[in-house]
Amino acid sequence: MNKKVTIQDIADALGISRNTVSKAINNSDGISEQTKEKVLQKAIEMGYKQFSYISSLASIMSEETETEIKGNISLFITSYVTYSHFASALIDKIHKEITDIGYTLTIYRVSKDNIRDLTLPKSFLKENTQAILCIEIFDAAYADMICGLNMPVLFVDGPARRNERSVQADLLMMDNTSEITRFVNLMVSGGLKKIGFIGDYEHCQSFWERYISYRMALAEAGGEFDERFVIKYFDRVLDNLAEKLEVLEEMPDVFICANDFVATDVMRFLSMKDEGLLKKVRILGFDDSHESRIVYPPLSTVHIHSQVMAFSALHLLMTRIKEPTMEYRTIYVATDLVLRESTEF
Repeated sequence: MNKKVTIQDIADALGISRNTVSKAINNSDGISEQTKEKVLQKAIEMGYKQFSYISSLASIMSEETETEIKGNISLFITSYVTYSHFASALIDKIHKEITDIGYTLTIYRVSKDNIRDLTLPKSFLKENTQAILCIEIFDAAYADMICGLNMPVLFVDGPARRNERSVQADLLMMDNTSEITRFVNLMVSGGLKKIGFIGDYEHCQSFWERYISYRMALAEAGGEFDERFVIKYFDRVLDNLAEKLEVLEEMPDVFICANDFVATDVMRFLSMKDEGLLKKVRILGFDDSHESRIVYPPLSTVHIHSQVMAFSALHLLMTRIKEPTMEYRTIYVATDLVLRESTEF
């Protein structure tokens, strides 16, 4: 049986510290991009657990480079991605890796008019495109239209569908279950049984999975579910959030939020209403955005491995281009719970 590769093994192979390897794999601040790249390449080469599924990617890349296959990957996205958004690092990494193997990446913004009329961006040319990569395409009808183009398509997250597959295409997701389950158990075991959820769980597949994970974990851990503490909110209009929270006669012990942006809005409301509430109500976000580290108190969250997701996206795209008739695949990339002051007892 092959020995399981550890972070220490990678550190020893590169002659660097274990802490540096950990930071690189978790895409943390404090080390150079060159060092991150070196660590990730070594992790792939050694078959570290988070990268084991892309063991075939190197041969695919080598084969394409040798035969000088060129083509364009079209990226469809509905909004401009800021530095704080988890997809920012994902897109940067995908762009670099695709360029390295001889492909180009063209970004198309899908407008509200495109979604309403079920039309493609005006400058998009299907005949010049090898595959489409969709990020934050959450409208179900529009996603179905893209899936019907009869060409390789990969969605990073997708529309929320309760009783069926999100998209009829390859799907790349972050693990929305394991760390929320772990967090709920930590809270309930510490005596904090009243746990709520804030976010529009019908906004996208990842939010739906986070909500379902919260409900299931709460039931299994013996927590107290209260429908009053489930609040649908995503529009980032603080007055709308305030209106929904003001009617509560009491606050739960904990709010799990659909992402960090929702969580920081909740923290802003609580601090304006009564600063003491930030010590009474624990807040968990999701994404590990830049803001999660600089708000006060620092926000507990779930870290998404954007660089690992980028490698996974490239693997799915290249193999789909090579084998367009294979069954659709869904890959989940591991996430990590990051506990900070916002959930301290």
